[in-house]
Amino acid sequence: MERKRSVYMDHAATTPVRPEALEAMLPYFSERFGNPSSLYSLAREAKEAVEEARGRVAAAIGATPEEVFFTSGGTEADNWAIKGTALRGKGDHIVTSAIEHHAVLHTCRSLEKQGYRVTYLPVDEFGRVEPAAVEEAITDATILVSVMAANNEIGTIQPIRAIAEVAHDHKIPFHTDAVQAIGAFPVDVDEMGADLLALSAHKFGGPKGTGALYVRKRTRIGTFIDGGAQEWGKRAGTENVPGIVGLGRAIELAVAGMPQNAPRLAAMRDRLIRGILDTIPDTRLNGHPTERLANNVNVAFRYVEGESILLMLDALGIAASTGSACTSASLEPSHVLTSCGLPPEHAHGSLRLTLGYANTEEDVDYVLEVLPGIIERLREISPLRGEA
Repeated sequence: MERKRSVYMDHAATTPVRPEALEAMLPYFSERFGNPSSLYSLAREAKEAVEEARGRVAAAIGATPEEVFFTSGGTEADNWAIKGTALRGKGDHIVTSAIEHHAVLHTCRSLEKQGYRVTYLPVDEFGRVEPAAVEEAITDATILVSVMAANNEIGTIQPIRAIAEVAHDHKIPFHTDAVQAIGAFPVDVDEMGADLLALSAHKFGGPKGTGALYVRKRTRIGTFIDGGAQEWGKRAGTENVPGIVGLGRAIELAVAGMPQNAPRLAAMRDRLIRGILDTIPDTRLNGHPTERLANNVNVAFRYVEGESILLMLDALGIAASTGSACTSASLEPSHVLTSCGLPPEHAHGSLRLTLGYANTEEDVDYVLEVLPGIIERLREISPLRGEA
């Protein structure tokens, strides 16, 4: 097939670094390369840059700078929140949902091997966790409730405030993976009721390899990496100064641009959803129809394999996904979609299109122009259709 144009619609997997963030980072690779732990002026410049970025992250999520700890990304932040709480907790039980990112699920399973007990809450057909189910799952031994703010595959936004209130009624800390939420909708740790919150720079125009964990004051959490005294002795290792600077600039831009960007993306999202459902039969929308991320489209096509859809889209210059980028090498159907009740054969036919600030109406037009023909061709040769 002839490649007609280049359309990137996999922003839930990663985003391009914003030019302003890259520009802010560059000096810290070269002339401002100092180690923030040293005392001379070159090092002090680096230390000041780290603290300025910490202030920008804190301002973006309604926290104080002392509550922001830099990490290598969202996965580390989730690991630290859960394992650090387990290390200091006075019980052995964790409550989470069945559709969390693997950074949470695999961390919980690792703790299970060490004797902890974990309740994986079911979700409804739209991927929502019921606060009442959280209430029922809590025991006297529960040390943490962890539910993501918004799902990375289907875009469903959870009733985080209500869930946090349930946890707090029992004096249990609440953790949320907000990796997909930053820049998508307002994130305020007090309004959400979050005691621990994970974020990742490369999901909102920052560099890969940098993230942060918000830890509310007086929240009991253990040290994650032993060594030096960085991050107030909680997370050792020389700071990734360029990455931290890029994170700070990117989160500032993402939050400032949200009032204009989110409605524009939501309009394109809705046009994509309507166009796909109206022109391609045997197709269903995955995730909540309204309580979903402004940039997320996830649909399941019967009788086809998602991998084949991606290859044909790529041949036409469209980058998309079947689900989480972290499981793209797996042959197992999406745990998110099967938890929402999709049979495995339907879950295998899923397509995720996630928009970003650089996408245009012309990009949407192009996808809607080529996608129906791709699905029709794949169904013509599909053995699954003959079995139906």
